[in-house]
Amino acid sequence: MKLFLSLFIFLCVQWSSAQENYVLAKQYLIDGDFDKAVVYFEKLVKQNPYRSDYSEDLITCYQQLEQYADAERVLISRLESKKSHPVLIVDLGYNYTLQKEDSKATEMYEQALAVIPKNPNFAYSIGSRFQKYTLLDYSEKAFLSGMEASPELDFNFPLAKIYGEQGKIEEMYLAFINLLKNGSTSMSSVLRNIDDFVTEDAQAENNILFKKLLLKNAQRDPDILWNQLLSWLFVRQLQYRSAFTQEKAIYKRSEDSSLSRIQDLGKLALTHKDYETADAIFDFIISNTSNSEYKLDAQLNRIAIQLLENDDKKLDELEALFEKMIAEYGFKSNTLQLQIAYANFLTFQKNNPEKAISILKESLELPLNTYGKAYLKMALGDILVYDQKFNQALIYFSQIQQDLKNDVLAQNARFKVAQTSFYKGDFEWALTQLKVLRSSTSQLIANDAMQLSLLISDNSLEDSTQTALKIYAKADLLAYQKKNKEAIATLELILKDHKGEKIEDEALLKQGQLLEQMNDFDTAKFNYQKIIEFYGTDILADDAYFAIAQLYENNFNDMEKAKESYEKIIYNYQDSYYFPQARKNYRRLRGDAME
Repeated sequence: MKLFLSLFIFLCVQWSSAQENYVLAKQYLIDGDFDKAVVYFEKLVKQNPYRSDYSEDLITCYQQLEQYADAERVLISRLESKKSHPVLIVDLGYNYTLQKEDSKATEMYEQALAVIPKNPNFAYSIGSRFQKYTLLDYSEKAFLSGMEASPELDFNFPLAKIYGEQGKIEEMYLAFINLLKNGSTSMSSVLRNIDDFVTEDAQAENNILFKKLLLKNAQRDPDILWNQLLSWLFVRQLQYRSAFTQEKAIYKRSEDSSLSRIQDLGKLALTHKDYETADAIFDFIISNTSNSEYKLDAQLNRIAIQLLENDDKKLDELEALFEKMIAEYGFKSNTLQLQIAYANFLTFQKNNPEKAISILKESLELPLNTYGKAYLKMALGDILVYDQKFNQALIYFSQIQQDLKNDVLAQNARFKVAQTSFYKGDFEWALTQLKVLRSSTSQLIANDAMQLSLLISDNSLEDSTQTALKIYAKADLLAYQKKNKEAIATLELILKDHKGEKIEDEALLKQGQLLEQMNDFDTAKFNYQKIIEFYGTDILADDAYFAIAQLYENNFNDMEKAKESYEKIIYNYQDSYYFPQARKNYRRLRGDAME
């Protein structure tokens, strides 16, 4: 018994020592310290000659140190063992490639390929090893040979990826299409890979080719699959009307007759400002569903689109529509979105916060879960801020924080506490809230918190009376109340009486944003240019570059100048909140395939 125990302890110590050596060796390898790594791996291979992972790492070290003869010795030794795997032939060939001994390398590669017809089960490992070394032509041959020798094998997925790397786009598309036809992989997996090769440009060569292949398949085999792929392509190209045509065909042929895909498309079109298509989609939903949830959502989205027209003549008509919907759907816990939308309409469009507050307070009496109450209280707080009943609003926002600790909704409520305190002129309490939010899990909240925090702190140091800051807060509240003309005029007081102070760039930016809302794009551009000219090294420069880029792209149709402005952000403001979107927009305008 003692002998057994001693042997057991000895083996445990040996295993522990080997494991420690492996961890250390692997770290040296990762760090690129090959001289140290090779010493440990030589010991590990000597102690464990059948551990293929040790041998592979040792070979890597030898090759990195250009000790090709040592790498060859290990490879040949492993090939001569009874348990040798044919991928070692590829490894040996690659060792010759590294030495520029091309004829020997080719001989090994062909030898590895010759294994596959006799044993197709090796095709995947051999093909993958070729792919690892970026020997794509050999990898392609390996996978094709395997499928030829054993037709039940399906290597279309790795083949498709190889074709993509080789630039054989049509072959790649066909391989992915075959995978979908055979049900060998998911639609999402295929689209994720194809997405790298298409752009938003419908005239791009790869886009045209993919569309051609899909239409050809659809003519031969009228399967719903082709409608789904065409819809995806049209969405990718921002052609929402064409995508809608495909989605209607899918809806009519689907067994479950769900409108969820069409609903998602409508919201996507709305987000990308294709209001005409979005309106048509929501109208289709209203006409084709008896589901009250889908219908209500579509009706509210149609109202939102009409409100974008800023036609005051329609407001009475829309109010009557809201009243009709309230009568139809009632005050229920599952129609909160209607009650909140109506309250916001009454407040921000009709300037009737009293009625809005009454509606939401009535809704709070309904049997609601914690989140339902929180959404109502958030909306109620927003309306109370509009009505300048700041203390009442703060109570509701604080209740949300208490009820939903650590939730994103609670973080949003905390930001609203800071914002409301800012409107009140209680800058110190606003800063206290904002300091907590700068580490928010929501990047948007964190960015907004940082900007408001810097606005307060920067302009409190320079002006102890905070005169200009109070004027800015008043203008910000007016903007929140949709009183844009008054807000612009109030900001003009800062630009006139506080010229050269730190708050000037903030006033220019805010005023520019409001001018955009009033379609005065030339004056807005002038404001952004002033920020770039006089405050180019300050914190709002990236905001100004992004805003002016958007103007050039969306309003002035000057894509070259838009690209120039996006480029400024890409090269000079890599920590900017706008950096990812600026890079995406720049690549799109340049015609790159989007990742």
